[in-house]
Amino acid sequence: MLPRFITKSIHAYLDYPVALGLIAMPFLFGLGAGNMLAFWLSVVTGVAAFALTVLTDHHLGVFRVLPYSLHLAVDGLVGVAFVAAPLLLGFAGIEFWYYVVLGLTVLAVVGLHKPDEEPVVA
Repeated sequence: MLPRFITKSIHAYLDYPVALGLIAMPFLFGLGAGNMLAFWLSVVTGVAAFALTVLTDHHLGVFRVLPYSLHLAVDGLVGVAFVAAPLLLGFAGIEFWYYVVLGLTVLAVVGLHKPDEEPVVA
């Protein structure tokens, strides 16, 4: 069993840079040359990830209306979608590897999440 060390706090600190990276990286890597969906999938996901983070109930959330468990579930779905997208949408080259690596990374972060300690009720 892998050690689960990514706490809610660590995850919160990763959220904003990851969201901004998803928006910026398609420009930096020149995604979309082979398939424009490769460009827009990242940008739209980045905007949605930023909004999700702003709305998540953790210490860096601004409005804190969505439970952190929902945030983790959405992250897991994004990881699966990113791994599947290159195969389903025919991405090749850098576009293929961009999504596979990001998808596997997101799944690793979700999988290494350390659950909050439950208070002991006597």
